[in-house]
Amino acid sequence: MPDQSKDNLALYFEEQGLDIAQHVDAQLQLVAPESPNRPLYREMMLSVLRMAHDDLDRWNAKIMLQSIRELEKTFRVLQTFKGRRKVTVFGSARTPIEHPLYALAREMGATLARADMMVITGGGAGIMGAAHEGAGLEHSLGFNITLPFEQHANPTINGSANLLAFHFFFTRKLFFIKEADALVMCPGGFGTLDEALEVLTLIQTGKTPLVPIVLLDVPAGTYWQSALDFVHNQLEAHQYILPNDLKLMRFAHTAEEALAEINQFYNNFHSSRSLNKNFVLRMKRPLNLHALAHIQKEFSDICLSSDFCQSLDDGPDHDPSLTLYRLSFAFSGRNQGRLRELVDFINLPQHWELADKQATLAQCELLAD
Repeated sequence: MPDQSKDNLALYFEEQGLDIAQHVDAQLQLVAPESPNRPLYREMMLSVLRMAHDDLDRWNAKIMLQSIRELEKTFRVLQTFKGRRKVTVFGSARTPIEHPLYALAREMGATLARADMMVITGGGAGIMGAAHEGAGLEHSLGFNITLPFEQHANPTINGSANLLAFHFFFTRKLFFIKEADALVMCPGGFGTLDEALEVLTLIQTGKTPLVPIVLLDVPAGTYWQSALDFVHNQLEAHQYILPNDLKLMRFAHTAEEALAEINQFYNNFHSSRSLNKNFVLRMKRPLNLHALAHIQKEFSDICLSSDFCQSLDDGPDHDPSLTLYRLSFAFSGRNQGRLRELVDFINLPQHWELADKQATLAQCELLAD
């Protein structure tokens, strides 16, 4: 959502004696006459024109240009892969081929490919190359960063349309998270830790949707356990994070365990969104009355109005090919770990109701009473 209304940006140019908005609207009418996104494109164009009018700094203009180019190109390329489940795999580019972690990452890629999921990595060597090697080109996406050293594309995706190159780390990171239905974290250096902590920060603060985060290490490995010992002894003990924040992550020591964690997360949960000041969990199957009553009582701490409502999903972006249900509530936004617990709860088969649409709507009415 734009930071300013279209009237505020148009008023800016009117105060300068420039009738810019009318010209922008005319151009949009030519190139996108039927698009429902025209108000958003209008804001973008007015923002760039305001920057040009102020003309403060050439370096700022170059950053803006490079960012827009990278974003637009990546959006366009990734549209080709829309609708496919994707898992981002992080890990060190320096992991040698003979290391057990390399074999584990390769098996992780192969396991995800067999489950018809695409593997996203930074496109480099080490863990990234191993995951793509296991997945194969058809199931691989590489988001490479332009560096003067180390970060050359791995053989699986080098030279293919599945490889995108980024100038800025921040645009690259955006797509690592935006495109991911799950994240698998393997051991690595500063870059891997940076990515892991950023992912956790984004989910903890609600700036990106909740997805499964799997910490993958070899059976005898201590990398993630040592890292979480520090988090527990320092961050949690000093109340820098909430205890439930640690529930945003799961351990795995095999590729099969990691895949099981991902599949379990989507056992009933489909997606989440904010709608008219309510938070919505979309589900493939409705919950039974006992489960709804339990949620009402046990998860009241994350609901501002202590009122959960189940109904059929008919939102503006509803896919008519799917029958989805929604669990709506006024989420406090404070405790994402508790939200993960709620997702875990709705994913258990014993909490589902095998009911028709009328029965589901009746459940919602009974819960409200």
